Amino acid sequence: MFIVGNFLIAVGIILRWAVNIYMWMIIIRALISWVNPDPYNPIVLFLRRSTDPVLEPLRRKIPSFGGIDFTPVIAIFILVFVNRFLVDSIIELGLRLR
Repeated sequence: MFIVGNFLIAVGIILRWAVNIYMWMIIIRALISWVNPDPYNPIVLFLRRSTDPVLEPLRRKIPSFGGIDFTPVIAIFILVFVNRFLVDSIIELGLRLR
């Protein structure tokens, strides 16, 4: 059973890294939007294409308040919840199976 435990721990660690990187991508996109970047810049295009699948559904459900977009903050809260609940549960399960 220790092999399954080690596998779950490794999956949990990889998921934690992926969630953290995605969270930073959302933060960087929000900061870049304040300076009105070149929309054809490859970095800006990459950030928009990679974060839109999460932010667009939230934008449809949550209205903007006075032109301020709170969807990046809500997306970060959701990712923190995923990190603390799902990823920590996978790692804890892996530790118990060791």
